[in-house]
Amino acid sequence: MATRSSSAPNAPSRAIRASVSASAWARCCRRADRSPSAPAGQPRPALAGRFSLRGLQGPAFAHILIYASSTDHERRHRMTATSKIRIGMIGVGLMGHGIAINLVRKGGYPLTLLGHAGNQPVDDLLAAGARQADSPAEVARQSDVIILCVTGTPQVEDVLLKADGVLAGLQPGAIVIDCSTAIPASTLKVAEAVQKAGGRFLDAPMTRTPKEAAEGRLNLIVGGDRDLFEHCKPILQSYAENIVHAGPIGAGHRLKLLHNYVSLGFSAVLAEAAACAERAQVDPAVLIEILAKGGGDGVVLGRMRPYIESGDASGFRFTISNALKDMGYYTAMAQDTGAPHEAAEAIRRTYESASRAGIDQAPVPEIIEFLAGRQK
Repeated sequence: MATRSSSAPNAPSRAIRASVSASAWARCCRRADRSPSAPAGQPRPALAGRFSLRGLQGPAFAHILIYASSTDHERRHRMTATSKIRIGMIGVGLMGHGIAINLVRKGGYPLTLLGHAGNQPVDDLLAAGARQADSPAEVARQSDVIILCVTGTPQVEDVLLKADGVLAGLQPGAIVIDCSTAIPASTLKVAEAVQKAGGRFLDAPMTRTPKEAAEGRLNLIVGGDRDLFEHCKPILQSYAENIVHAGPIGAGHRLKLLHNYVSLGFSAVLAEAAACAERAQVDPAVLIEILAKGGGDGVVLGRMRPYIESGDASGFRFTISNALKDMGYYTAMAQDTGAPHEAAEAIRRTYESASRAGIDQAPVPEIIEFLAGRQK
């Protein structure tokens, strides 16, 4: 007995799909999308009288009616099977470039990116078929999903809410995915603004480094509606290796700040220890060996080790300025929740001191030079 694929119920067979011209199919689907929504989980009302199906007969006609009367969830599932989602990318820096190149090359998604002076070189993206837009609103007009990968909360709010921002061009039902590190209270505010503009929102901050971004192996911590998360998961999988649904909107950003506090806290502690070891004339190779075989081993040691041993910071390309920003966001969240944050504040001040000394754009491992008193 023939069976129907469970991955796309009622999905059109090739024969049915081929019997409808591309323009007619797109026209019918667009008009179905504009029909009034039914109550959650219920089919949409029949579209008789709303648009003409003249010229469509047999199974093709039947499939259009099935599409038009199905639930939102079922229709989104079908559309994913028959068309490529258009992606907009805002923020093509060290991390964003890796996301973008994997969206194009691995995911095969049509990509529109925002031209910006802070972008990494984008010639490879344009050569792979990406297009460039001059404003966030224009990116949004050309996109079903808009991914933000900007510095932090002020930039997220600006790119979404300004006069020619994303919300000015947001298409009905479009999805905004914020991969930035942000203050959770702001995340709730911008998510509400997106929803009021007719869109949907996920916060999906990332961990790991530009190296893993380029390899399509980021970690993502996602906050938002579970069904929307599942709907977007194929997109996320094109540039991420480990993807966790953390809870409702804002949960991703809360967990990202907790993660970065631990990671940057360990980094500051190790940097102080390395600086002290240098002043105490402890061989750095012996220090690393003792830590690696004892309680100091872990991801942070792996990232800092090349710099401690040979001055190579290429494996930890996260700036002191970004570390200070994230520690500031963490202490703000801790204050908002009434959580103790004395240790966090001391670590924040360590990064602040280095930043004020003029090395704010240096990678985190170079804070060892500052703490050891041998800053260039």
